[in-house]
Amino acid sequence: MRLASLGSGSKGNATLVQADDTLALIDCGFTVKETEQRLGRLGLSGADISAILITHEHGDHVRGAGALARKFGCPLYSSFGTAAAVRGRRAHFDGADWREVRPGRAFTVQALEVLPVMVPHDAREPCQYRFSWQGRVTGVLTDLGSVTPHVVQAYGDCDALVLECNHDRDLLAQGPYPLSLKRRVGGMLGHLSNEQAATLLAQANVDRLQHLVLSHLSEQNNTVDHARGAVEQVMTCGRERIRVASQGEGFDWLHVH
Repeated sequence: MRLASLGSGSKGNATLVQADDTLALIDCGFTVKETEQRLGRLGLSGADISAILITHEHGDHVRGAGALARKFGCPLYSSFGTAAAVRGRRAHFDGADWREVRPGRAFTVQALEVLPVMVPHDAREPCQYRFSWQGRVTGVLTDLGSVTPHVVQAYGDCDALVLECNHDRDLLAQGPYPLSLKRRVGGMLGHLSNEQAATLLAQANVDRLQHLVLSHLSEQNNTVDHARGAVEQVMTCGRERIRVASQGEGFDWLHVH
């Protein structure tokens, strides 16, 4: 199993998880043209994608998903609520092979077993995904405003984890956002702060983690040093396993052994 990212942040998100010949694309927040360019950097094309899994309907996660699915004939998976929200606003999803997932009920995409996990976020029916293959587990967990016991249970035993570290609380409070947006981002249905991400890790089996990727960092309300500093207090013996996903480059392939 291996994982990579095409980019992570408020301008677009897309994560890849691969096992054998199965390649899952989690979200597609870039145009088709840009997605294909970013795939090319990893030696891939859209024809390699087995399925696109959508976490929620916000534009930085679905911008190119429908068009990419239609162009390459791969199915789209999401919750019913996400499908309803996207179809209600974006006609370019018409004609895509859309398949419903139910949070908490595992399904398979060829070689991968996928568990959709419901998360608290300001969207219609958001869920994140955990992937299993031959006893190895990769988790993708972004766009949630709080760490619930359910989330800890689902992501507490991963071999690789892509984890949101959206903002530093002090930088958000002192930053340029209007008060209403600060409350949304820092609220229970917003985005994880560095401190909240560290809280989740403190309850997880971090000794098992081969790779921890800090993702969805705000360009206005966070820095790499702030994010790493928060989680390194928990990953005291595994700092070399921590990486940061960027908006422009994402991150290159990481292999789960």
